[in-house]
Amino acid sequence: MDTPTHDSPYDLLLDTAVRAAWRAAAVIREEAGTPSDVRDKGRNDFVTDADERAQAVITEFLRETFPRDVILAEEGEAAPESASVASGRRWIVDPIDGTTNFMHQVPPYAVSIALQDEDEIVVGVVLDVPRDELFTAVAGHGLQVDGEAVGVSATESFDAAFLATGFPYRRFEHTDRYLEVLAGILRSAQGVRRHGAAAIDLAWTACGRFDGFFETGLNPWDVAAGTLLVREGGGRVTNYHDDGGLTPVFDQQVCATNGPVHADLLGRLAPMDDVRL
Repeated sequence: MDTPTHDSPYDLLLDTAVRAAWRAAAVIREEAGTPSDVRDKGRNDFVTDADERAQAVITEFLRETFPRDVILAEEGEAAPESASVASGRRWIVDPIDGTTNFMHQVPPYAVSIALQDEDEIVVGVVLDVPRDELFTAVAGHGLQVDGEAVGVSATESFDAAFLATGFPYRRFEHTDRYLEVLAGILRSAQGVRRHGAAAIDLAWTACGRFDGFFETGLNPWDVAAGTLLVREGGGRVTNYHDDGGLTPVFDQQVCATNGPVHADLLGRLAPMDDVRL
C-alpha cells in the first residue's frame, strides 16, 4: 500500500514508519488466532512471540534506514522518567498495542509508531491490523485515514459525548476512586467504551468516531503516535492537570478530546489527578 503524502518535510520519515508498520502487520497476521510463547511481564501484562518478532522487524528497518536515530520500544528497557525530551530524533514503537486482545482473537489491536524530534512528536502512524486501516499524521500537516483527510467530531455538549477509556488492569489500589469517577461520567455522557488498545482509542477520537478518551498508567509507546493524530485532527491532548506538549505522553495520564468537551471531561477526572497507575 502506498504511503499517504502530507506534503511535509517529514514525508520520507513518514514513509519509513508506514513501511515498518506494514511489515510488522504481516508478522502479526502470521500468528493471528494462534499466538505462541505467551509470557507474563507483570500482572495482566503479557508479551508474545509475535510482539517480539514484530518489534524486531520494525527496529531493524528503522536502524537500516536511519542508523543514527534512537529507538524507544515497548519490549525493551523502560523509558527513564527524565527522557521526555530527546536529543535529536527518537522513534517510539509499540509493535502490538492490545496484546491481550490479540491473544484472544478479539479486535482491535494495532501497530503504533511515532517519531519524536527533540521536544515534539512530528510523525504518528497507527495501523489497525484486523481492519487494515491506516492512520497517519505529520506535525502541522494534518491527519489522514487511508490517505483521506479527516478530523475530530463537532460534538459540543458533554451529555452528547461518546467516550473511550481503559480500565486499571495491573495495580488496583485506586480502583474505588476510579469507579466513582467512571460512574459520574457514565451518568453524564452519552456512552463509554473500553476496547483495550489506547492507540486505537486515540485514532478513533482523532477521526471523530469518539469525542474523547481518558486513561492513566499508559506508557509513551501506547500514546505517542495517537497523541499526534488527535492534535492534527483538530483536538486536544493533555494530562489530567491540563498540561499539554509531551507531558501526556510521558506522564501516564491522557485526556484527549475533540476540544469542546475537554474542560468538562477534565473536571470529572479531577478526583484522579494524582493517579498514574
